[in-house]
This record gives sequence, C-alpha cells and structure tokens, in this order.
Amino acid sequence: MKIAVLKERAPGETRVALTPETAKKFIALGADVAVEAGAGEHAAIADAAYVEAGAAVGSAQEVLKDAGVVLGIQAPDPATLGSTKDGAFVAALFDPFKQTERVETYAKAGLEALAMEFMPRITRAQSMDVLSSQSNLAGYKAVIAAADQYGRAFPMMMTAAGTVQAARVFIMGVGVAGLQAIATAKRLGAQVSATDVRSATREQIESLGAKAIFVEEGGIEGEGTGGYASEMSDEYKAAQAKLVSEHIAKQDIVITTALIPGRPAPQLISDEQIASMKPGSVIFDIAVPQGGNVEGALADELVTRHGVTIMGYANTPAHLAPDASALFARNLFNFLSAFWDEEAGGPVLDEEIGDAVRLTRGGQVVNARLNEGG
Repeated sequence: MKIAVLKERAPGETRVALTPETAKKFIALGADVAVEAGAGEHAAIADAAYVEAGAAVGSAQEVLKDAGVVLGIQAPDPATLGSTKDGAFVAALFDPFKQTERVETYAKAGLEALAMEFMPRITRAQSMDVLSSQSNLAGYKAVIAAADQYGRAFPMMMTAAGTVQAARVFIMGVGVAGLQAIATAKRLGAQVSATDVRSATREQIESLGAKAIFVEEGGIEGEGTGGYASEMSDEYKAAQAKLVSEHIAKQDIVITTALIPGRPAPQLISDEQIASMKPGSVIFDIAVPQGGNVEGALADELVTRHGVTIMGYANTPAHLAPDASALFARNLFNFLSAFWDEEAGGPVLDEEIGDAVRLTRGGQVVNARLNEGG
C-alpha cells in the first residue's frame, strides 16, 4: 500500500505528519511512502532526509497517485485527493464539530476520514493519542512564552544587591497541557498553584509540588468523559469565580487550558478579574483557538487590559514544529501499525478504535458521536 504525505497548507501550520524515522518504519511494514517536496521544511526536515529513509519525494499529484493512505496534520481539501485509491484512508485532524461540510464532502468523495482527535482515551490507544502529545508541548510552550513576555526572573534569586522574589504562576485546568505547564513552571523556579473542577487532579497537582486550589463547598463534580471536564452547575461556577478572583489578584502569570470537547471553551477569567491583577502580569490562554478561557483574548495577538498582557497562539504546537511533528508522526505510526494486516497490505481497523475515529465510509457520515452532535 502506498502512503502519501502532503505539505501542510493551513495558515500557520508548520508541522508535518511524517518524519524520516516513521517513514522507515512504514517501509519496514511493506508500505511504499511518498512525500510532497518541501513537506518537512518548516519542521527542519530536508527532502534528502526522506529520500535517505527510503521515501519517494515529488509533486502533490505524483505523491497522491494511487495512494491508499494519506497522512496529515490538518485534513487536506478533499477536492485535491481525487487521484488516491477508492476508499482511501485519510488520517489527520478534522475539527469535525466545526467542519461538518468538509466531513460531508469527504463522504461524497468516497474517502474514509479518520479523525485523530476522536482517538478514545483508553490504555491501548495512549501511544496513538495526538491530542495528548500535542497538548504536552502546548503546556510547556505556554509557560516559556509567558515567561518571555513577563520579562522578569522566575526563580527566587538571593544576591548581594537584594532578593528577587519567585514568580507566582497559576494554572487553570489540569489536563495534559496543565500538568506540563505546572512541571515547566516548577522547573523554572516559580511558586506554582493550580485548579481544576475534577477532584482526581488534586493528587496530580500536589505530586508535582504545586498548591491545589479547589472549591470545597458541595464537592467537586467535574469529571466528564475521556478525562475531560464536564459542564458545571451555575452554583459551582459562582463559587469557582469567587475563589479564582481571590487567588488571581496575587498572581504574576496565569495559564488557562480548559476545553470541553465539541463546545466552545469555557470562560474562566473575566475582565473584572483581569483588572484585579498587578500591572505587568501575563495571561496565556491555550484555549484561544476554541474561543478562549479569558475575556478579550485574541489568537496570535498581544492584548493589554488594565496593564495585564493577554496572549495565546492559534496553533501552539506549531511553535515547536520539529518536536511536535516527531510526536504526531509517531502517534500516526502507532495507530496504523497496530492494525497493519500483511495479507490486506494495509491497516484493518477494529471496532473499538476504528468506530471511534472513523467519520466517513461508503459515501456516508458514520461516526455516532458526530451524528449525535457530541
């Protein structure tokens, strides 16, 4: 089977879905691998490295011809995939809840769209989970970018001229990105605190040496499906807002990471709360591509409100393209190789994972989660 990888065409997308490492592994399975010229340029991968790994490099048309699998970061325009085999797999990020028309176009084109963001959070799929691998890097990058914008030292420094106090960093939302943000801020020497609506995260926060900030009244009932937080009651939201308002005024840097699958990101920080912070403080909103956790946050723009800088990237992992590409590519290889069938000459997906990620098949939109609206 031929595996094709195109150059990413989405604005600001610097990652690539295949590395020379994973190209070699696919070839070892018996696949032919073809890569569009320049696909790895922004991820510091030269065409020659793919050729050395055994892949063919050519134009998009040459790469796609008779391909049975197309790998991508962002799902390519289905109109460009006409020279692939009938029923070809396309494994990438599809943003299915927002891009419903594109999903329908994939169905009409007879392509089998596999949404990597729908990978179930089960033990055997951990190594295939692109959201986790990319969120890990996003949590790290958010702290590094915020530290740079903050312009002051993170650790306590005792000098002959006096003491520099450690920065106070508050992490809101303790999923994969939040945990990495805690760990990164701690490594840089900050005083770190964190909050979440899920009680299970308290132990995780404290295990990393951070202070856990939780609403205690009435218990915590925020555990949703797949390890994500669920929508909270109005009473809980009010209690959480009060707690955050009291805590946030003392912070130098705040990192927000909260997402709810299939819905806009919940607002965690209001303009009034921003106004309570010290001038020169920084907020990094990782969730800004999904509408943001912070009032007034804009993707890829520095916004100053009440002397506080609010920032966030439209595509945070793309700011670490070589590492993000390497992890994404391994996720894709782990996914397809787990179901590789020598007789079929390609992947044959099982029901548990296949049904979870498959959006289209046989000209129809077949994903139950998508058809049910989440």
